[in-house]
Amino acid sequence: MSQNKNLRVGIVQQPCTPERDINLKMSEEGIRAAAAGGARLVLLQELHTSLYFCQHESTELFDLAEPIPGPSSAWLGALAKELGVVIVGSLFERRAPGLYHNTAVVLETDGSLAGIYRKMHIPDDPGYYEKFYFTPGDLGFTPIDTSVGRLGVLVCWDQWYPEGARLMALAGADLLLYPTAIGWNPQDDDDEKARQRDAWVTIQRAHAVANGLPVLVANRVGFEPDPTGQWPGAQFWGHSFIAGPQGEFIAKAGEKADVLLADVDLQRSENVRRWWPFLRDRRIDAYGDLSLRFRR
Repeated sequence: MSQNKNLRVGIVQQPCTPERDINLKMSEEGIRAAAAGGARLVLLQELHTSLYFCQHESTELFDLAEPIPGPSSAWLGALAKELGVVIVGSLFERRAPGLYHNTAVVLETDGSLAGIYRKMHIPDDPGYYEKFYFTPGDLGFTPIDTSVGRLGVLVCWDQWYPEGARLMALAGADLLLYPTAIGWNPQDDDDEKARQRDAWVTIQRAHAVANGLPVLVANRVGFEPDPTGQWPGAQFWGHSFIAGPQGEFIAKAGEKADVLLADVDLQRSENVRRWWPFLRDRRIDAYGDLSLRFRR
């Protein structure tokens, strides 16, 4: 096929501060810049309205959560409608008293809420104490239909799991999107930092290859100290990127605030899947043990 089906996409990579209004202002400036550059789909990073609060455990921080629909989704919806773009945001959802999720929201060009995705894989590591705050998602790996395509939205820790990407692809996703907040321990040496970042990039490019789909990844930047002093804090490494269905880089950011723009050819997924028919050759009759925790 020679036909192409280009979609201009944008990613906003930003630092965050303790001030919600400042964070929203930076997000808005990035969204407007992406829209001015022709983007029809804009992806924001994980938990972009606040600092990454999961560096320590405190019940007071649940006050950061909000309902969906709620103030932030309404704000994003108004921007989406004004600019005529689809926006993917990432919010701390208060679903009910004592029940909270790490939730991505998708706002359609008319300002309506097209759908949500609740983060399925929840980490619990030094500096990333998310199990204290977030209940695992219960919506499964279900793409969200929009005017620009069917979006396979996943969140941060989900990006390490090929199963999530595969299930989104099997449900007809046109693109995979990963809002992210990942960084280094400043005490790690340069070699360890490079290994971690390279692994992070590689696994997500592999999802593009294995599923024949474009991948959009938005990460935050900047140093955020741990207010308790229990660990040195996180240096978020940025390096947001857009990859094509063979894992090829289409656009890459560095470690500073940035707005990425790129044209993604959605028809290319069809071509790549014809050349590399991984979905055709899957041995679904032999994969039953994938549902086991461990197999010997």
